[in-house]
Amino acid sequence: VQLQASGGGLVQAGGSLRLSCAASRSILSINILGWYRQAPGKQRDSVTRITSAGSTVYADSVKGRFTISRDNAKNTVYLQMNSLKPEDTAVYYCHAFYGLTNYWGQGTQVTVSS
Repeated sequence: VQLQASGGGLVQAGGSLRLSCAASRSILSINILGWYRQAPGKQRDSVTRITSAGSTVYADSVKGRFTISRDNAKNTVYLQMNSLKPEDTAVYYCHAFYGLTNYWGQGTQVTVSS
């Protein structure tokens, strides 16, 4: 599974961005799709994930601000990020868990200015 992330950029605090992650195959059978982020000098942490059944989990730091969704017809998963904060600044990575294997996209930079 190849994952292509896009949509990052520079935004002011309080603004919004939408990240996209296009998969190279049908996502219908992919067990888990999600987003991680890694800030400079920090470990990569889970932001959110969505299962093939549509169940979602969010990190406490993004609950109520971020929304993950999937478009099975387009083989794409999205991350809508609202009310962005400077602490959301990081490289965001798309992730898929399929066939007992983890797959990662190339990462997209999100920078939130204060």
